[in-house]
Amino acid sequence: MRARTLASACTGLVLAWSAASSAEPQLASPADGKAMLERAITALKANEAAALKSFNDEKNKEFRDRDLYVYCFSLPDGNFTAYQSPVLIGTNIKELKIPPNDPVGQRAYDAVAKAAEGEIVTFTYDFPKPGTKASAPKETLEVRVGKQACGVSYFKS
Repeated sequence: MRARTLASACTGLVLAWSAASSAEPQLASPADGKAMLERAITALKANEAAALKSFNDEKNKEFRDRDLYVYCFSLPDGNFTAYQSPVLIGTNIKELKIPPNDPVGQRAYDAVAKAAEGEIVTFTYDFPKPGTKASAPKETLEVRVGKQACGVSYFKS
């Protein structure tokens, strides 16, 4: 009887673990995104070079949390100085497109290039949520600090 109870309990734990591990990953909230951008602004104002290094450090949990990360590009040229993937560093944000043909990079550049320094601007685009192929609305908060434009994006729902 004990063996059957133990086997049932173990089976239940395995099923619960399997369901939890295949569930959609927990996404950050809009408040988490805004807080990360505020930390990025503070870091940029204190020391731009050190801040960019921190933003590009994949182990830095202050600037990379769940689906959130800080990205930056220089103004006026638009070349990435910080991004989740080092492959894009040095490429131009204005060339970034999301299929089928959304010029999200140009929209990101335009949103912040004309804003006053320190003014947080927003724009929305659709992007697949992690672990799915279905697109969902994603909101981006961007700010200009000196010659850097930086942003954080989060899923709206």
